[in-house]
Amino acid sequence: MALVLPEKIGVNPFFVQMDEGFKKAGEEFKVDTKTIESTDPAAFEQNLRAAVAENYDLIITATFQAEDALKKVAAENPDKSFAIVDTTVDLPNVRSVGFREYEGAYLLGAAAGLSTKTDKVGMIAAMDVPLIKKYTEGFKAGLESVNPDAEFLVNYVGGFNDPAKAKELALVQFGKGADFIAGASAVGDLGVFEAAKEKGFYTSGQDTDRTVEDPEHIVLSQLKSTDTVAYETVKDFVEGNFKAGAVNYGLKEDGVGLTYVTRDSESPLNAFVGQEVIDQVKAINDDIVSGKIVVKDPLQQ
Repeated sequence: MALVLPEKIGVNPFFVQMDEGFKKAGEEFKVDTKTIESTDPAAFEQNLRAAVAENYDLIITATFQAEDALKKVAAENPDKSFAIVDTTVDLPNVRSVGFREYEGAYLLGAAAGLSTKTDKVGMIAAMDVPLIKKYTEGFKAGLESVNPDAEFLVNYVGGFNDPAKAKELALVQFGKGADFIAGASAVGDLGVFEAAKEKGFYTSGQDTDRTVEDPEHIVLSQLKSTDTVAYETVKDFVEGNFKAGAVNYGLKEDGVGLTYVTRDSESPLNAFVGQEVIDQVKAINDDIVSGKIVVKDPLQQ
């Protein structure tokens, strides 16, 4: 099986985790796995075609950057099985694996709303695109549900790999009085973390538990289990349960979450948040899982 990525894994936790889950499944189910990284869109399409030519049974890829090339290659190879994570390609030989990120973002927004001392909370987001609305709108809904007086500041970096721009925007939000500024800009979050350390505000990471990098300032992490979905996609294929079409992972399926609420952390909980807030957010999580609270999909409104 092949994992063909549209960019280099680098320090992007989304791809790091995904690769780990893919390799873990390969070891457990005793199948050969190969990870192929790409330098640009043209190279990605070539790599996808190379994986088809090498006759891998299942080819997995990820993100909207992979969509166009996969649509072409999968349509030309109807007998091959493909999976794409974090976006949708509607073809009879493609499984599209999505996340209800807005549920995890709702928990993060609620935690921020209960923790803020200034009633000003911010987010530095990657781009103003539909995928990112799942983060910004979910966060805003969670924030407003517990603290309707809080002001929500959001700025867009314009890409996924620009820590300098992300830092600059975080400093602007801090200047406006935000004491919690969530990072939602992929590699750009490194700039938000740097600003938090310099100025003393609080922040959060994405995808994996980033609190371990600086527990004094990175006080929460919105989790996205790309390792789980890569592992389960391989597992389903090996066990004969692989079907094309859309599958979805949210809080109920442990596809998204929040540190201290849905998963423990190696870092001690920061007093800015505190156990009382975590207990309140755990109750909100339980209500979402049970269906008592329904977090709206911002893309379906």
